Amino acid sequence: MSTRRKKSKRGVIGWAFRLVMLALIWLAGVAAYIIWVGQRDDATPADAIIVLGAAAYDAKPSPVFEERIRHGIDLYKRGLAPTLIFTGGYGGTGARFSESQVARRYALRQGVPDKAILIESLSRNTHDNLRQARVLMQQHKLHSVIIVSDPLHMARALRISRDLGIRSVGSPTPTSRFRSFATRWRFLLQEVYFFHRDRLPR
Repeated sequence: MSTRRKKSKRGVIGWAFRLVMLALIWLAGVAAYIIWVGQRDDATPADAIIVLGAAAYDAKPSPVFEERIRHGIDLYKRGLAPTLIFTGGYGGTGARFSESQVARRYALRQGVPDKAILIESLSRNTHDNLRQARVLMQQHKLHSVIIVSDPLHMARALRISRDLGIRSVGSPTPTSRFRSFATRWRFLLQEVYFFHRDRLPR
């Protein structure tokens, strides 16, 4: 192989290495940002608290969803907002209750008055959760919200809410069920993926 071809090949390899390193640095930065947002609790007085849906097993919330519901109720009882908005549709065929109905039943048992609770039962993902919550906000003339979800989910939830024109702050669950290294790592990788996917044209 000629000297010129060897130099050309080394140049291509060098550029490829730089591009890979830049990509890794970028991904690490995105991950760090997601973690940073999830560690911030910016809860301040608002018109409502939106609790993002998660799985429910018949009439019982999943452990992840229960922690979100509990945190939302805690914020309500601290007087940070007079209204709770529970989101989440029917998780599967034949489900008796939507996620939001399960959350409402839970909150009522914890002493939250029925008049303080709004629900939507149409959503199937985070985008839908917030779109349907916005409809409820418009119907009830609510203008500002505290969003409750798991820490690693908070950056995406806040970005979507702001894209929808919802004036929001985040209050991540302090008792997230995603505690082990493996579950937190998988959740973080998922959120890094969604960070980029959500920017693609739909």
